Amino acid sequence: MWRLNVVILLVSAGLWGQSNSTALVDSDGKNVSANHPDTAVSDSEKVIIPAGTKVPLALKQGISTKSARPGDPVYAQTNFPIAINGKMLIPAGTYVQGAISRVQRGGRLKGRAEILMHFTSLVYPNGYTVLLPGSVDNLPGADHEKMKDQEGTIQEEGQTGKKVETIASSAGTGAVVGGLSRGGKGAAVGAGVGGVAGMAIALLTRGNDVRLEPGTGIDMIIQREVPLDRARIRAVDR
Repeated sequence: MWRLNVVILLVSAGLWGQSNSTALVDSDGKNVSANHPDTAVSDSEKVIIPAGTKVPLALKQGISTKSARPGDPVYAQTNFPIAINGKMLIPAGTYVQGAISRVQRGGRLKGRAEILMHFTSLVYPNGYTVLLPGSVDNLPGADHEKMKDQEGTIQEEGQTGKKVETIASSAGTGAVVGGLSRGGKGAAVGAGVGGVAGMAIALLTRGNDVRLEPGTGIDMIIQREVPLDRARIRAVDR
């Protein structure tokens, strides 16, 4: 009888050990025992940057429609941390990389200079890199540039009015000179000559370029949800 009891005890111990062993291993074969609860990935560890999140940046290099070309890289850096629900998502000092998509210089008489850029990745100080779709949402640090549309196109304020003023001013000057030399008829001729001269000046002069100096403040908007590895983010502060 005692032998039967011993066998039962041994079988029970084996089954208990097998059950306990199964509890220590997850579907990936990783140890997630009660002594190491941090190794388990729970829902609370999942971190997502929501779509529509705005991130303040500062440009690391100057950009101008005079020299920029589609495909040129854009480098910026976050200057304020982004945290949601008490969780740090983007620390201050995180690098942001992007590229120029389109460049248009200012026209001779009309057409404003424009530049379109998109942001493509976050690079954390520890090297953790995350791909994202981001665009320019606002230009709080620009002096003479504005946003043209919701697609992130940056546009120069324009100088069409200044060119019209140049033509009118040249015509007026010509009229005065012509009037002094040959009376009313001379004034008309002088105005025409002056107007042509003003037009020539305007045609030879392009509109102002979009110029963004290093350090210019730009608000980036993230266009879709971006999942993050919270463990990699926490490692930034270690």
